[in-house]
Amino acid sequence: MKAGIVITAGDPRTQAELAAEAEAAGWDGVFTWDGIAIGLTDTYDPWVVMAAMAMRTSRVTLGAIVTPPARRRPWKLAREAMTVDRLSDGRLVLPVGLGALDDGAFGNVGEPTEARVRAERLDESLAILEGLWSGEPFAFEGEHYRFGPMTFRPTPIQRPRIPIWVVAVHGSERSLARALRYDGIVAQVEDPAGIAALADAAGAGRPAGGRPFEIVAQGQTPPDHARATEIVSPFAAAGATWWIDADWDGSTVETVRRRVAAGPPRAATLS
Repeated sequence: MKAGIVITAGDPRTQAELAAEAEAAGWDGVFTWDGIAIGLTDTYDPWVVMAAMAMRTSRVTLGAIVTPPARRRPWKLAREAMTVDRLSDGRLVLPVGLGALDDGAFGNVGEPTEARVRAERLDESLAILEGLWSGEPFAFEGEHYRFGPMTFRPTPIQRPRIPIWVVAVHGSERSLARALRYDGIVAQVEDPAGIAALADAAGAGRPAGGRPFEIVAQGQTPPDHARATEIVSPFAAAGATWWIDADWDGSTVETVRRRVAAGPPRAATLS
């Protein structure tokens, strides 16, 4: 199981510095987050932040936890993601979901908030990303998006596409089916039993072959290695292939730096 950390504090320059420190400390992935107007939280554009991180690292996977395509134009998202994928030499993943409605960039600015509409926009956006990343002429006719043929060049480095991880909830057939069409599940569960259920569903519902399918668990561990091992080991045993560590409650640059420096959680079932 790989381990990543979300950099939840700092300006873009500081986040890039922390990404370099995380790579040196042995983390497998470094992530930022995607928001526009959430309370009084200092917020930066994730694509600019990831570009800065890409320039300061050479090994770690990069991504934003999570991008809501329902409030982004998919052709712009396709171009942004391709650019960061090339800048990072093929290290980008794209975790996606419906988005959190506490972000003022939904209802406050007239974007749809109904779950059904956001899910439809997500499905159409993912189809558009695949089509535009192909590098071939691509047109689209959907309920929410329509456009004539466009050819996007260059393509991403990663083929057949940048890996897409999709938020899924055990018991939600639609969200699970969507995730199984792509490259990973960002699990909305808090316990190993939920991870095991999603891993079983992925094993039964995914065709053989192709790139590995990721099961992404999320949580928070302390710098203490013994305690971190105790927290993550049950998730690894349940089938998680990634652990994403994040402190969403009042983190500071100093607390993030301490967690980064302590290194990723590792257990006997982690590789």
